[in-house]
This record gives sequence, structure tokens and C-alpha cells, in this order.
Amino acid sequence: MIHTILNVVFPLVSIILFIFLVPVFWLFNLLRFCFKSVYPEKLTGKVILITGASTGIGEHLAIEFAKEGACLALVARREKQLDRVARYASAIGSPNVIVIPADVSKHEECNRFVDQTITHFGKLDYLVNNAAISTFGLFEDLTCVLDHASVMDINFWGSVYTTHFALPHLRKNKGKIITICSTGSWFATPRVSIYNASKEALLSFFETLRIEVGSDIDITVITPGLVGTRLTDEELLEEKETICDMSATEHV
Repeated sequence: MIHTILNVVFPLVSIILFIFLVPVFWLFNLLRFCFKSVYPEKLTGKVILITGASTGIGEHLAIEFAKEGACLALVARREKQLDRVARYASAIGSPNVIVIPADVSKHEECNRFVDQTITHFGKLDYLVNNAAISTFGLFEDLTCVLDHASVMDINFWGSVYTTHFALPHLRKNKGKIITICSTGSWFATPRVSIYNASKEALLSFFETLRIEVGSDIDITVITPGLVGTRLTDEELLEEKETICDMSATEHV
């Protein structure tokens, strides 16, 4: 009887809520977007932690944030590349930049660089989860199917670990989390099955976390298409042989 009642009531309630609440929700988001466009948030003095900041999207985000006068904590494995980005960020407007070499796939290192950021700046306003690697090749042709853990460890767990340790500090300042995901999280493309799976897991995680943290922390998930970075080097994409592990070229 209970199931029968629910099968009748729930669809009706869902349709009614959809008709009345969805337009209101869209209108609210439109007004919010317009307000933010007219009165953008000032980033001067904000502390922003960026993973995968040595090249690609992470590097360009660091540069754009530096132009706005933000303080930066740059994280990646390649220290020399980080130093280059840090010097340029300082030259174009960032008042304070620190470089923290670390591997996001290791939870103890994620804890360490979050702690170092708080120790140095005393707060954290933005967290940008950007670090990622990929594998290329048809799934049935992969010779390293059992060696895909690094993709999940970096693309998924790297962001999860970092977010876990940063969450208490972000909550204090009503901070923001920006996660660089991929269109592969919702649009299936061949030759990148493991990569797409890691990004879909990432999208699901942060959509769920947005519900849990409510209005305390603003979460934005960005799903860009193909971007010209070391991860999408033309020679690598056109390589006919299966590339089992791209960590040598893009482990940030």
C-alpha cells in the first residue's frame, strides 16, 4: 500500500515542484550572475592555493589571479617550473607567492602543503583543484590495464585529499572551491576511458559535496573541452601506439 501511494504521489509532487521551483531557481541564478558581473569580487589579498600550477591551465590561472593582486600558493611536482611561474606571478602583481613541491596522489603531502599554506598566510580563501594526468589508447588494446591507479590517484583522490584538508580553513572564510574537471565527465570519448571515469567520479563527488557544505563554501566545477596543454600535445594525441602512462609528461 505504501509503495502504491508513493508511486502515485511522488510523480505528481515532482511535476508540481518542477513547474514552480525550476523557473524560480533559474531566475535566481540569472540575477546572481548579473550581480556578480556588475560587482565582481575583489581578489586583492585573497589567498589562493592552486594544484598543478607548473604548466597548462594551472599556470594560466596563477597568472590571472596574480594580475588581480591575489596571494598564491603554487603546488606541483616540478619545482623549477613552479619557480618560473612564481617569479612571473610576482612580477605582474601578486604580493606574495610561495612554491610547494608536492605529489597530490599522497594524502600526507596534501596535508603538508595545506598546512604550509595556512602557516605562511594564516588563511585560505580559494582552493583550485587542477592537477591531472591521463592515459591514451583503446581500452581493449591497453597493455597496462592494471596500472591505471595513478590516474585515479591524481585526478580523483588528489582533489579529494586536498579538499578534505582545506575544508575547515575554507569554511572559516566562506571560501570557494574551483575544480577543473572535463567534458569527458559527461561526454564519452574514445581512447580515454580511464581518464573520463576519473573525471566523472570527480564531478559526482563535488556535486554531492556542494549539497553537504551548503552555503558555507561556494563550489564551482568547470568542464572544459580540449585545451592546448602538455596533456593534449598534438604529437601525443596522434601517436598510434598506446601510451600507458603520461605521468612523465604531465604529472602536476
